Amino acid sequence: MQETNNILSVLEAYSLDNADDIAREIADDFRKRRIEKNQTREQIAEQAGVAVSNIVRFEQKGLISLKNLIGIAMALGYTAELKAVFSQPKYSTMEELTQIRKNQNKKKAHRV
Repeated sequence: MQETNNILSVLEAYSLDNADDIAREIADDFRKRRIEKNQTREQIAEQAGVAVSNIVRFEQKGLISLKNLIGIAMALGYTAELKAVFSQPKYSTMEELTQIRKNQNKKKAHRV
């Protein structure tokens, strides 16, 4: 039975996330980092130029605008990490990598 539980926990870690789950996870991580730095919601709001109510909504529901997320990331010193989100191409097959390399200098995508 122990082996089955271990396998299930491994499989759970690889399950597909949905947008709400990812947002809540980011919000939980933000809250942890904020508390580690001994910052109140009010202090972060002031530093980020964001309303306290937006920070409360983010921590409780995972809802925040991109502009406000950037502001709080800057306030906590996570600017580089946020800027790196789409900085590198991602691929899972050699065909995708070939397509990425082929399209590297294009300015727009075309329907296939």
